[in-house]
Amino acid sequence: MESVIALIGFGEAGSTFAKAAGWESAALAFDINPARRAVMEDAGVVICGTAEDALGDADLVLSLVTADSALPAAEDYAALLKAGAIWCDMNSVAPDTKRAAAKAVEAAGGRYVDVAVLAPVNPARMNVPLLISGIDAAEAEARLRAAGFARTRVVGDEIGRASAIKMIRSVMVKGIEALTAEMMLAATKAGVVGEVLSSLDASEKTQSWFERAEYNVERMTTHGARRAAEMEESAKTLESLGVEPVMTSGTVRRQREQAGKTIAFNPERTEVA
Repeated sequence: MESVIALIGFGEAGSTFAKAAGWESAALAFDINPARRAVMEDAGVVICGTAEDALGDADLVLSLVTADSALPAAEDYAALLKAGAIWCDMNSVAPDTKRAAAKAVEAAGGRYVDVAVLAPVNPARMNVPLLISGIDAAEAEARLRAAGFARTRVVGDEIGRASAIKMIRSVMVKGIEALTAEMMLAATKAGVVGEVLSSLDASEKTQSWFERAEYNVERMTTHGARRAAEMEESAKTLESLGVEPVMTSGTVRRQREQAGKTIAFNPERTEVA
């Protein structure tokens, strides 16, 4: 099942998928940032100057914009869709945000599918796990697999179900990163980094905390601003369920404050009995 693919947003995810799958001229790409044209040229995709150029002939649309642009993109571009085109919203936003986007797409004659990306696109690339939900999820899955995505799973026909899984899971994943940064800031100032990490190693052996702490903090330094936007959507998800997002709201602040900042530590390993 071959599809003409349109990529709305050509950041890390869009460029990674295009290169890994080798779509080249089978994919049309549009990004509001003109600086992304060089990346598009490198990937070999068809560079489109407007969203209309990208969407006019597309059967399968991958929306890969920032979290705060997911709904505006659906609302602004829905009218440009080819009749019956499938809009795969792969952005990390709350279920209510996706349901609002679905209304815009469906009102314009398109078909909307909720897709949750469950791992960093690098290094997973086309093996990144995708959860898919919506009335047209089965067809979307077939088209995504034909496009090269290897790990896809339909989780229901309700828009918002896939994103609910992702957003609630993110409460833990991004929360651990934020807690790690807070721990490391305090441990560094107190001069007890080695003792703290060795103590954690002694109680949990699945992975060294020396490795985990460095990884978690690096994720926030590199992607903190984007992750903060995603965690705001997780907070909305919890609020919609009647759960006060106390730690999640704190995670938003910590992710945003940590973006672009490094924590310099080179601790000596300490053996703990």
